[in-house]
Amino acid sequence: MTENQQHKPLTPTELIEKYQIGIWRYLRVLGCEASLAEDITQETFLKILRKGFDQYNDAATAGFLRKVAYNLFISMQRRSGRVVLVENVDQLDAVWDRWAGSDNGDDIIDKLRDCMDALSDRARDALEMRFREKQTRIKIADFLEITEHGAKNLMQRAKKQLRECVENKIQAEAI
Repeated sequence: MTENQQHKPLTPTELIEKYQIGIWRYLRVLGCEASLAEDITQETFLKILRKGFDQYNDAATAGFLRKVAYNLFISMQRRSGRVVLVENVDQLDAVWDRWAGSDNGDDIIDKLRDCMDALSDRARDALEMRFREKQTRIKIADFLEITEHGAKNLMQRAKKQLRECVENKIQAEAI
């Protein structure tokens, strides 16, 4: 297939199955609450399926869906009177494309899981308590039997280690 030829269009079900999680993840990166992200993701697909659009390739389709979802998110926030500060959306999209690409972020999630496994048990426990269980630093510190400041430093080092690990995996893949 040449670059100018279109892919065979996906059915609505295939389109939703392929891109739904990526749109939801993108909305979460924008700061959208989980339940609202689910609603906007559904509304995104309803909107494009009603109006129709041309499916050229995975990257173009993913980018178009993100743009529709972004506009719906901003519209909903404005209607509810909330101020949305998402500066440099173009820059955010470029970073999203670099990290998540058109695979909806599945590959980056796999890399992150691998990197989480490489952390020490204490660092992994601290991050899981903080981000999965929404625990305070005080509770994390008590669980790990360290000071609150120690918990903060441990999580900062662990996040830095995760970031470097994922970036190294991405760079290694690009070579």
